[in-house]
Amino acid sequence: MASRSAPNCHLRLEWVYGYRGHQCRNNLYYTAAKEIVYFVAGVGVVYSPREHRQKFYRGHSDDIISLALHPDRVLVATGQVGKEPYICVWDSYTVQTISVLKDIHTHGIACLSFDLEGQRLVSVGLDSKNAICVWDWRKGKMLSMAPGHTDRIFDISWDLYQPNKLVSCGVKHIKFWSLCGNSLTPKRGVFGKAGDLQTILCLACARDELTYSGALSGDVYVWKGVNLIRTIQGAHMAGIFSMNACEEGFATGGRDGCIRLWDLTFKPITVIDLRETDQGYKGLSVRSVCWRGDHILVGTQDSEIFEIVVHERNKPFLIMQGHCEGELWALAVHPTKPLAMTGSDDRSVRIWSLIDHALIARCNMEEPIRCAAVSTDGIHLALGMKDGSLTVLRVRDMTEVVHIKDRKEAIHELKYSPDGTFLAVGSNDSSVDIYGVVQRYKKVGECVGSLSFITHLDWSSDSRYLQTNDGSGKRLFYRIPSGKEVSNKEEMKGVQWASWTCVSGLEVNGIWPKYSESNDINSVDGNFIGQVLVTADDYGIIKLFRYPCLRKGAKFKKYIGHSAHITNVRWSHDYQWVISIGGADHSVFQWKFIPERKLKDSLHIAPQESLADSNSDESDSDQSDVPELDSEIEQETQITYHRQVYKEDLPQLKEQCREKHKSATSKRRVQAPGQSIRLHFVHGYRGFDCRSNLFYTQIGEIVYHVAAVGVIYNRQQNTQRFYLGHDDDILCLAIHPLKDYVATGQVGRDPSIHIWDTDTTKPLSILKGYHQYGVCAVDFSADGKRLASVGIDDSHTIVLWDWKKGEKLSVTRGNKDKIFVVKMNPYMPDKLITAGIKHMKFWRRAGGGLIGRKGYIGPQGKSDTMMCAVYGWTEEMAFSGTSTGDVCIWKDVFLIKTVKAHDGPVFSMHALEKGFVTGGKDGVVALWDDSFERCLKTYAIKRASLAPGSKGLLLEDNPSIRAISLGHGHILVGTKNGEILEVDKSGPITLLVQGHMEGDVWGLATHPHLPICATVSDDKTLRIWDLSPSHCMLAVRKLKKGGRCCCFSPDGKALAVGLNDGSFLIVNADTLEDLVSFHHRKDVISDIRFSPGSGKYLAVASYDSFVDIYNVMSSKRVGICKGATSYITHIDWDLRGLSALFSCSRSSMATYFL
Repeated sequence: MASRSAPNCHLRLEWVYGYRGHQCRNNLYYTAAKEIVYFVAGVGVVYSPREHRQKFYRGHSDDIISLALHPDRVLVATGQVGKEPYICVWDSYTVQTISVLKDIHTHGIACLSFDLEGQRLVSVGLDSKNAICVWDWRKGKMLSMAPGHTDRIFDISWDLYQPNKLVSCGVKHIKFWSLCGNSLTPKRGVFGKAGDLQTILCLACARDELTYSGALSGDVYVWKGVNLIRTIQGAHMAGIFSMNACEEGFATGGRDGCIRLWDLTFKPITVIDLRETDQGYKGLSVRSVCWRGDHILVGTQDSEIFEIVVHERNKPFLIMQGHCEGELWALAVHPTKPLAMTGSDDRSVRIWSLIDHALIARCNMEEPIRCAAVSTDGIHLALGMKDGSLTVLRVRDMTEVVHIKDRKEAIHELKYSPDGTFLAVGSNDSSVDIYGVVQRYKKVGECVGSLSFITHLDWSSDSRYLQTNDGSGKRLFYRIPSGKEVSNKEEMKGVQWASWTCVSGLEVNGIWPKYSESNDINSVDGNFIGQVLVTADDYGIIKLFRYPCLRKGAKFKKYIGHSAHITNVRWSHDYQWVISIGGADHSVFQWKFIPERKLKDSLHIAPQESLADSNSDESDSDQSDVPELDSEIEQETQITYHRQVYKEDLPQLKEQCREKHKSATSKRRVQAPGQSIRLHFVHGYRGFDCRSNLFYTQIGEIVYHVAAVGVIYNRQQNTQRFYLGHDDDILCLAIHPLKDYVATGQVGRDPSIHIWDTDTTKPLSILKGYHQYGVCAVDFSADGKRLASVGIDDSHTIVLWDWKKGEKLSVTRGNKDKIFVVKMNPYMPDKLITAGIKHMKFWRRAGGGLIGRKGYIGPQGKSDTMMCAVYGWTEEMAFSGTSTGDVCIWKDVFLIKTVKAHDGPVFSMHALEKGFVTGGKDGVVALWDDSFERCLKTYAIKRASLAPGSKGLLLEDNPSIRAISLGHGHILVGTKNGEILEVDKSGPITLLVQGHMEGDVWGLATHPHLPICATVSDDKTLRIWDLSPSHCMLAVRKLKKGGRCCCFSPDGKALAVGLNDGSFLIVNADTLEDLVSFHHRKDVISDIRFSPGSGKYLAVASYDSFVDIYNVMSSKRVGICKGATSYITHIDWDLRGLSALFSCSRSSMATYFL
């Protein structure tokens, strides 16, 4: 059986052919290192002309459409399109993210500009109001925001000579903005009589309140303040798309294909007409211009980048080319040479050298091109056209061999047979035509049988068979050249295929995720030698699978860069490269293939830094042979905290009920009683689905949580104090470094995090607004000023807070799988780690976002679920506990070592000054040295080790340990069973607090004479509690099923317990041993009551809608009460024990007499 694990090979982006010139402007600059920065698709490119080398920034998740260069000419800001677009500020040397700005704009970011000092950045959105936003970009903080204009804004710039002034321009307007505090105030430019009101496309600011702007007519408008003072007519013959200011003056570029240089007073210096140069052509339109010294960069509408040396202005050097209008669909590779051929809706076919990274040939056709194929001898290039025609060119000189038009609809796929005899051509007419190559492409056969358009086809190695896929996802086989369909599966069993580019078939079943559409994957290509398959899909993702890929849900490695749908992908002839083409982004990506044997020595190929928001982990392929999850972890992952009604909804629901019944009743409401109750003691600790939530405070008290209560427990006095600010279950707790403040996060539709004082139990800050359903992990920074939190929404959102100000600093999507823990780096406040299901991630803050890298386990490692994590003795060292009992030791993002620590999952870990302490499912506490080389001591949690002063009974030996903390000479331990224990380093263990475990607690009964009570729960335990100052559990008994109700007999000697399976039992109240048991019902026993007095009768209510009456003396059922319309919820006896009152779920009541 083929493996479902991801392949151990890798792709690295080596080159991108193309430049985004359409619908963008001012997006091409020289950096301080004399490199050229621009963008294409979703990739920022830094190109070195001297070394002919590219570097890539891939922090975006969609098309980049705007770019600005920082005044230091090292940092770059780029903005993207999308539903939730964001801005990335990144370093052009390292191509690493510096800051992320998000959560303000919608649809996209049209323009960007830095101020003179480079401290502030202004952005313009693509929303209906074209919002303008000013940022303190290093902090990721918005300083000011204002509606820009009702029509589109094309350019914005800071006035470099007036620090709080900006100018924006667009459709029939120009506005001059003043920034005062957080207020951004505009004044519209006054055109007056000096010029016509028209669309302004670009602008540049100068001294003395002068602003120069380029108009749609080709004129340059000169502004003084907000007034138009003069017009430079005919500066260009058509619209001026770009204007660049530099030390020498100004450069403008227009739709007329001309570059004009101007001095500092905007007097003309020279003009360069690119259309008249050797590389020029009719229709050339300039979209971006950058003038530095004697060099000028020019970007055109048709995706070209020119570099011009001023003193050789008639000889521009073409440094980048790409496809332009329409979509790019056609891709073929040469069978013997490192060449790739592409064809596009721009009607051009191009040949690229994969070694020189250059365009070596180009030919313009009459029709848009949709597919391409090279003959097996490399002589002919066949092109399928959008109009249904077929053209064959000679590769040598791009001259035409033949032109055929047998179809009316687009040719979508074509391939030469391996022996070079035939050419198969699949069209949208739902048929495949077979042409004889040696007969000058005479049609020799036709394959008919598909019910939809042909999408993919492959030849068998012997050229006798053809397989096809069509738009309906159907796979068909044909004999060649007759074109007869093969319906006998046995005939096809031994067929070897020369290539595999079909998306449907047994060999590629595993490439399809669940619930995907049959047209999500656009292209596939198999590498038979490397046994790896590459796919391209509608979401802009390249994936690597093992080949064959037989089983559904196979794991993969994924790579992003294309902004949207990738139309085609192919291996080079020698499998050194993968070539992919983007449909709407017009770009050609060349990926270097790094096979497994080279990957072992390439530690530098760890996952690149990426924005989790962009889902851009370079490899997101958990190994499929990961050990199965431990039963406790599996159980925990199944817990859902989503509720139909949250406690925060209750006030509104009560108000609705009050309004509903206000008119229905005229009775005056009875006044509330004068007495009140006060919370005195809570039995319990939440350990079954939480971890690391138990700490010593500054003065030696113990803080933890249970239900919606934060508890401060004084172990000397056996008393408790409470924080009652939450309105739903608390799920996590962290303590401030000074041990005086605590942060707790709760469940809720809009869940809150409370930071409160353990001394006064008063809230200091409440944080909300960024999580959904609940907060599962929190942690303070080492200086105590920041707080990190993780939500339980689908993306497990991570938020970094300045908690005292209640201000969100950064936010990002954490991981699709559950996160169990977040830990902030004690040495670097901008760094943190998260650990969870099959992942460990290392994060650093970048402005308003967080940049994440998955922990790199190496090609031979196996992904594991991480249950806990801490930092070590340096900022680079981190340690995590796994679900298999290992401790992983990390340096930076690399796993350098694993140590076996426990039998079963390591649920908790605590870092000491010189060492660590761990706790696991095996019920063992282990002390380690500072490098996890040696285990110094272990403590097994056993009943025999309990000290005499314990406040209860241990439910079982070796309970699963969920929390560990050290302080005041002791080790504090929290267990899954709801117990809190204090371990003395010399050995004795004291049980301090305990409670029920997971599930609901429903059954409660108080003793008729003594200060004790009994409880029964879904955790299958019956417990007796002392209500006197000792506050301890007196007795416990395990049950075969969970319980829902219990009741003491009137004399207190017996205790009746109703169970979830319809049975009940009566036990001795002192020993909890069985006296009698019955099982007459199939559904839950909901309530149980002894009759008063002698307790002769026992009423037992069930969800079967019956109440059974038992004679306790004779141990027999003596009656059945029927007639309830729904299940019984409550029972009460009259004082004489002769009648019983029952209530059911539909709020009806009935009285029955014995």
